[in-house]
Amino acid sequence: MNATAQIRQLESAVTDSPLLGPVLAAWGEIALPDVRLVAGAVAQTVWNQAHDFPPVFGISDIDLVYFDAADLSEEAEVRHSRRINALFDGASTRFDVKNEARVHLWYEAKFGYAIPPYRSAEAAIATFPTTATAVGIRPSKGGMDICAPFGFDDLMRLIVRPNKTQITAAIYRAKVTRWQALWPKLTVVGW
Repeated sequence: MNATAQIRQLESAVTDSPLLGPVLAAWGEIALPDVRLVAGAVAQTVWNQAHDFPPVFGISDIDLVYFDAADLSEEAEVRHSRRINALFDGASTRFDVKNEARVHLWYEAKFGYAIPPYRSAEAAIATFPTTATAVGIRPSKGGMDICAPFGFDDLMRLIVRPNKTQITAAIYRAKVTRWQALWPKLTVVGW
């Protein structure tokens, strides 16, 4: 499948999803700078389609990342998270809203090692734990604006490959153990 067909398949999967379609339809109300729908919810929607599973199967949250270097406060991030969760109050899944401009402020306390500040949402997406989940989307005039620093092959071919840019083997293994139990057609590349 060529890149154009992969993009069409991805766009169709997310816009047809009863979980993600309404998010994309209400994108203007999200109103955050450089915001993208990212990671697990996007990849798992594609995996559910490939497995003939219900579209919301196994999706534990919906990740939205944005980039606002002008306000690095935790309070602003929490306020945006509450607002967006209230906006989609009827959704079966909660939203995890993160300002990628402030991740370096808490990363070491959570994961045990420091990271440099990101320069954009796209730079953050390029460090996501796997190549298949390093995808960010948002509606645009021409259809969908997609950030996929590793391309679409792994996502569409159900291949989970570590992106060793930032994560540890333990983080990777914990993620793939859960995913393999839920999506048995995944091909997992070892660390």
